[in-house]
Amino acid sequence: MAPVLMVSSVLLLVLMQSGALCARRFRGGRNPQPRRSPPPPTYRADRGDTTESFPLDFTAVEENMDNFMTQVKNLAQSLYPCSAQKLDYDMKLNFLENTSVTCNDGSPAGYYLKESRGSRRWLIFLEGGWYCFNKENCDSRYETMRRLMSSSKWPQTKTGTGILSPLPEENPHWWNANMVFIPYCSSDVWSGATAKTEQSGYAFMGSLIIQEVVKDLLNKGLDNAKVLLLAGSSAGGTGVLLNVDHVAELLEELGHTGIQVRGLSDSGWFLDNKQYHCTDCVDAVSCAPTETIKRGIKYWGGVVPERCRQAHEGEEWNCFFGYRVFPSIKSPVFVVQWLFDEAQLTVDNIQLTGQPVQEGQWRYIENLGIELRNTLKDVPAMFAPACLSHEVITRNYWIDVQVKGTSLPRALHCWDRSLHDNRNNKAPPKGCPVHLIDSCPWPHCNPTCPTIRDQFTGQEMNVIQFLMHMGFDVQKMAKQQGMDPSKLLGMLSSGS
Repeated sequence: MAPVLMVSSVLLLVLMQSGALCARRFRGGRNPQPRRSPPPPTYRADRGDTTESFPLDFTAVEENMDNFMTQVKNLAQSLYPCSAQKLDYDMKLNFLENTSVTCNDGSPAGYYLKESRGSRRWLIFLEGGWYCFNKENCDSRYETMRRLMSSSKWPQTKTGTGILSPLPEENPHWWNANMVFIPYCSSDVWSGATAKTEQSGYAFMGSLIIQEVVKDLLNKGLDNAKVLLLAGSSAGGTGVLLNVDHVAELLEELGHTGIQVRGLSDSGWFLDNKQYHCTDCVDAVSCAPTETIKRGIKYWGGVVPERCRQAHEGEEWNCFFGYRVFPSIKSPVFVVQWLFDEAQLTVDNIQLTGQPVQEGQWRYIENLGIELRNTLKDVPAMFAPACLSHEVITRNYWIDVQVKGTSLPRALHCWDRSLHDNRNNKAPPKGCPVHLIDSCPWPHCNPTCPTIRDQFTGQEMNVIQFLMHMGFDVQKMAKQQGMDPSKLLGMLSSGS
């Protein structure tokens, strides 16, 4: 068996290298929009051995050589020849076997799945999309955003991007995992466990949908998993914080104690801070963050982690805010959070509509960055760039953003390695950081931030143009920092 394994391994490596070349061509065709030149990919350059660029999963080889050879055959068929290949990269729609667990309108809930036979790593992604918290604004949401409340018009397939991409060039460490995308159709921040009633008019079953998906996947190979990463963005990122321990406990109850459950929360670490100015509580965008959740948790019949519920009994709404729920979470969680999150600024009533911000707004934005840094300082594994944006892990530019020279895929890979080493009583790998937070104080002071465009002209703006556009006073800021204005401009230009 050993000679066959060696030949198979070499063949697989060769296929991966040719696959990367093919992927570049196909990725360019799939993402025709303009894109800035990425910074040097440090997650590859700073490693001594090149094979880790395409981590191979040999866990099934010892027990099932036929399965491994099938994996090689499938790769060969999909990667050769590049010019004529028909790639089956899409995730396919499956509805839940338990038909009593539904979307808001009673239509069946479900998930998209792309299996990677032979891999024992699974990634389950929770979609985001705000929420509604009473009959009136849920009715409005149903009229304007029905896709987020009903499965009636879901497509049969979905193409994964970012960390859900099957292309090693776009997703260097998770491309070969079993990919699962759960569409958001419960409008409850993935917390509800309530059937449709005459009073509410809608079902709120976000938490139950996650549990039923996990149960269904056990019959599709999840029972043999080594690692399950529950990931999500925005409301899905908050959903990860609320559900990651529930998933771990469910698998343990069902007898699958060998599966390591982890969480990846992207842009779901919201603050329960005071708004810049208060407005009437009409919908999720205009209401203060605490007020919407207080109303919503009652309307949804929201479920929160038990340890957090006990810590905030009678005020369970606290558990929807990252820094309050995080200390109670037992599963390992990696937090990804922009320091100047657009969704946070929206609910705080800072409207960045293309007009220069007022001095009071500017101070508020700066303070938001400070507050977020303070809430993240005790999170052991996190990635927090000083950018004005929202969501990142499913964006095609997610590999480009860096904090202190380390990219997000590289940081996640370091986190994976550290968890593996901890389980095996090994020292954590050197030069592999997992706690990364920008120290520069202003939005987009990190030169690897996503491109900002002028809302009126569509033109790309560099850091200085963007800050000037927002009303940044170079003279005043330089004085506050105790430096010459020209030196400050130079630092901003170089990204330092």
